[in-house]
Amino acid sequence: MNENLPPCPACSGVYTYEMGALLVCPECAHEWQPAGDAADTTADGPKVIKDAVGNVLTDGDTVTVVKTLKVKGSPSGIKAGTKVRNIRLVDGVDGHDIDCKVDGFGPMQLKSSVVKKV
Repeated sequence: MNENLPPCPACSGVYTYEMGALLVCPECAHEWQPAGDAADTTADGPKVIKDAVGNVLTDGDTVTVVKTLKVKGSPSGIKAGTKVRNIRLVDGVDGHDIDCKVDGFGPMQLKSSVVKKV
């Protein structure tokens, strides 16, 4: 038991531990963000995702890629200026928080830091 970590908000278990940026309860397997990360949340609690210039992104937005991106298995990659329509915000892996379909490449995840809202 770590005295500095809060108890689990789901089951009040006291055996919470840190796993990367998350806190985890081994009793009920609940994972949550520590309360200190409130800068990226609104009053309701969901995370606010912003584009490369600071605009708030929402599901269904159209964005433009601001720099050329390399894509594994593709000789050309995604060029800067490519429009991506109807994005979906997700809790992705390694900072990839946008789920979308890019014309000519198919479904993929992008980082919000490489797109700009149209």
